[in-house]
Amino acid sequence: MAFHFTIGRKLGSGFGILIVLTVVAFILTNVTINESKKKTNDLVNITNPSVTALEEFNLGLQESKTLITKWKHIQSNEKEAFKDSLRQLISHEFPKLIGGMDSLKIHWAPDDQKTFDTILVSTKALFEYYRLEIMDRLVGWDNYEDDQNVFLTNDALDQINVDVEKIFVKLASLIKNQNAHAADTKKQMFKSFNLLQLIVKWLGLTLVVGGILIAFFTVRSIVKPVKKLKGQLQSMSLGILPEERMRRRGDEIGDMNMALNELVESMERTTEFARQVGSGNFESYFKPLSEHDTLGHALLGMRSDLRETERILEQKVIERTEEVVRQKEEIVSKNEELEIIYKHVTDSIRYAKRIQEAILPPDSLVKKLLPESFILYKPKDIVSGDFYWVAEKEGKVFFAAVDCTGHGVPGAFMSIVGYNLLKEIISSQVPHTPASIMDKMKTGVSATLHHGQSEDNNAKDGMDMSMCSIDFEKMECHFAGAFNPMYLIRNGTLQQFHADKFPVGLQDGTENQRFSDNVIQLQKGDMIYVFSDGYADQFGGPRGKKFMVSHFRELLLKAQTLSVSEQKEFLFKTIEDWRGELEQVDDILVIGVRV
Repeated sequence: MAFHFTIGRKLGSGFGILIVLTVVAFILTNVTINESKKKTNDLVNITNPSVTALEEFNLGLQESKTLITKWKHIQSNEKEAFKDSLRQLISHEFPKLIGGMDSLKIHWAPDDQKTFDTILVSTKALFEYYRLEIMDRLVGWDNYEDDQNVFLTNDALDQINVDVEKIFVKLASLIKNQNAHAADTKKQMFKSFNLLQLIVKWLGLTLVVGGILIAFFTVRSIVKPVKKLKGQLQSMSLGILPEERMRRRGDEIGDMNMALNELVESMERTTEFARQVGSGNFESYFKPLSEHDTLGHALLGMRSDLRETERILEQKVIERTEEVVRQKEEIVSKNEELEIIYKHVTDSIRYAKRIQEAILPPDSLVKKLLPESFILYKPKDIVSGDFYWVAEKEGKVFFAAVDCTGHGVPGAFMSIVGYNLLKEIISSQVPHTPASIMDKMKTGVSATLHHGQSEDNNAKDGMDMSMCSIDFEKMECHFAGAFNPMYLIRNGTLQQFHADKFPVGLQDGTENQRFSDNVIQLQKGDMIYVFSDGYADQFGGPRGKKFMVSHFRELLLKAQTLSVSEQKEFLFKTIEDWRGELEQVDDILVIGVRV
């Protein structure tokens, strides 16, 4: 019997080829995925954790450097939080981190393991150096008063910086190697996936071409009228009404052709009716095919519904238009009211500024009492929480830089409280020193604000300030401070006179504390600076960071050789250039006096 390559056999052969190609694609994909899974497991469980652990090690070392630097420079007690943090870092966090890395480094290259072991030895030696040279020397508050301790720890800190930098270099090299290993692993993974992509693409192309060939030969086996009928039905399923009519035949296909022609004509009439109704012609004629024509009767109902909906919408549009007009008028009226209120508030604040400026010492008085001086006064807002004060009493010139709680209007109110207290205290006949004046101010601020008398008056309202008195005949200066220190520059060297660590006001645990009186013997040409924290706290620069106190001290050392007027201009221009487009964060006050 002759072999017949029937339509069924053609379909079977075609789909068999497609199945074989699909199985091949599956096998290749599975092999590639398993290989990539292995590389991914190495990357996720070894390489990436190694990089992360090394970076944490690096960050921990940086943190230890920062904490040991604070330990050296900040006078503090043994139980200070940052000291506990350094002890915790050395005794617990670093050993825990190193223990976690033991299971990772066994997978590293031998050279990397050797480098890491060297880093561990250097780090342990560094921490021991921390303990011996700084931590054991500067344990408590009194140790910082020992000049010998301070001198010895200066060299130790320099050596620490050198040792830490050496470790950083080795860490950077190790991290670079681990990152290179990770990059190589990723490269191999991408290479595998690219190969898989190429294989899948060619297999896909083969599947498409094979499918097209199979479809082509299959379609040729089907009766041409059926193919054309199928095309007409597919077009209608997409909403496209065919223009060509099917030819009449004397068989079942012919009956299907005629039924399709009638359906197309009915759809054309329905489409035209829907178009007329959509354009607003609700009087257009339409007759359903029969009483069972669901679509036709639905269209007639839709026409009635749309006619009613259009009427309702027109009414709503009229109502909404009237509402919008009314709301617009209300908004305009409210805007006018807000503009008036804003003007009143602004005028009140500007009047408060004039009141505040009236309490500041006039330039003529400052020039008379402190002829070689400058005052850089730059409020953040219209009114300021910082103010300066100058007065003469008992043959001495008193001057102060005062930073009240807050800035703007709240700070301005506090500045008036401070000014009135200073005026009242200095007018008394008892002898005065900066420390005694600030003690009385502390009591006066607490009494004025009724601290502790109600729950609402337990806020930490008060003032940080620096106050000096100069006896130009004796060339003697008295200084007292609340948080804010005094700088004295003599022969190009800056000396810092520390302030007490409590404010002028009431703070828990400071009720019975008194301000310290520092006596300094002056020399001709000395520069004295008192200031608030606004200058050093200003954000700016290329990275948007704070100006910082260390930078401020360096700036004063550069400026101290200039005339006082040039110093003021130099400080103003420097902070403005630093601030750039950023907002001023606090009131700025700097007073400089040349002896």
